[in-house]
Amino acid sequence: MKQERDTVSKRSVIQAAIQLFNTKGFNGTSVRDIAGKAEVNVALISYYFNGKKGLAEFLMTSFLEGYVKEIEAAYQQLDMKSAKTCLIDAIQRVMEYQHQNRQLARFVHREITFDSVLVREIMTTYLSKEKFYFSKIYEVGFARKEFRPQSIDYIIMQMKGMLSMPFLHPQYILEVHHIQPHEHYFIDRYTKQLKEWIELYICETESWGVRPLVMNG
Repeated sequence: MKQERDTVSKRSVIQAAIQLFNTKGFNGTSVRDIAGKAEVNVALISYYFNGKKGLAEFLMTSFLEGYVKEIEAAYQQLDMKSAKTCLIDAIQRVMEYQHQNRQLARFVHREITFDSVLVREIMTTYLSKEKFYFSKIYEVGFARKEFRPQSIDYIIMQMKGMLSMPFLHPQYILEVHHIQPHEHYFIDRYTKQLKEWIELYICETESWGVRPLVMNG
């Protein structure tokens, strides 16, 4: 019974922290704010997470562990599937994972833009793994002549921006484009656009049958 109460309390703290960090920012949120919203004793946050910084670290690493696992699952299929199929699968997995954890995704993507000891550690672990898996998929695609030769670093940087944009800027999507970014149809449509980007800019034209331009006259 006590273990069940502890689990509920810990989950409440996590949800409260995600909401407050997104609305008030990490620096603008106090431990008392989190405890008040979660309806728990302030001491429990120190007990569970060793304070606010420990809580933020838990949120970021938990999210990124799941994020990288989705890419790894697609990468592991390279021996059995085409590089294009694996790349599309990785993108679909990442988009769905972020959609299911969209509030946490927004917090993590925003925090990664700041320079801190924690962010540097994340860069050398989770984000380096992300780059490794995507790089390997691209390298196999180049070797099999599925992808047109180009800089892997620049492809990954461009792709990463597209993968994070809907979750980092939901307010922009809502207020400027009048689209509901939390709706699943939006993620489906956005993911479809990413697939078309792969077809147009990553794949060799011969692999997907581009039609030649016919000049009239």
